[in-house]
Amino acid sequence: MTITQRDGDRASRIAANLPYLRRYARALTGSQESGDRYAAATLEAILADSSALDGVPDDKTALFRVLHSIWQASKVAPDQVGGGLQAAAQKHLAHLTDDTREALLLHTIEEFDYDQVAAIMRVEPAEARELVTIARREMAESVAGRVLIIEDEPVIAMDLENLVSELGHQITGVARTRDEAVRIGSADRPDLILADIRLADASSGIDAVNDLLKEFGALPVIFITAFPERLLTGERPEPAFLISKPYKEDQVRSAVSQAMFFSSTETLHGA
Repeated sequence: MTITQRDGDRASRIAANLPYLRRYARALTGSQESGDRYAAATLEAILADSSALDGVPDDKTALFRVLHSIWQASKVAPDQVGGGLQAAAQKHLAHLTDDTREALLLHTIEEFDYDQVAAIMRVEPAEARELVTIARREMAESVAGRVLIIEDEPVIAMDLENLVSELGHQITGVARTRDEAVRIGSADRPDLILADIRLADASSGIDAVNDLLKEFGALPVIFITAFPERLLTGERPEPAFLISKPYKEDQVRSAVSQAMFFSSTETLHGA
């Protein structure tokens, strides 16, 4: 195989993993816009110096390691952040142990094993495991809020309700359709929305969320879908938090805990 062919193969593998790089970056920052900027910066760094991908067994791990290096180098102190949800998040994050949130996202949402997390973060596997353990404990204890679940499958809805309740959050309601979601959400404002994409009456969870966001303004939202890559193109308004179906319990717990950090401090209990 020629060098050109190898480069072409690597470029194809990077392109295939780009949607998931966007997902990770959006979850780190709490927004599509900020997350996509980090993903773009990662690609620019690789184009400038492809050797940044060397020394790691697989291209996906190498790609995430480049992003992690950029993220680490660009972190700002909480007092340097402006207002709004980002400032609220930074206030909460200031109380977390360094690097724990990143490790938790990499392991649970992106499903890297501890060796891969260690390679991305440039730590030992045992430290990566410890960081995830600490993150689970600290994030579960930090924030509790009110969650609206939009899901038409009764078994899945019940499972989500149990998982979210176990984290200490209050369920404001479970909706099966767009109209029901808007009615429940309007009557009892949530701090977080957890929504399926396709609902019982062929309505859209995205439309339901958009209706509520028009009424309340900024709220963190987690979408659940069997086709995450369709909402990770970077070409249109897309979610910052996304879980793939079929999901694992740890993914739900992690996504809910992460998203809660981007809720308003005025509405969160114990903020």
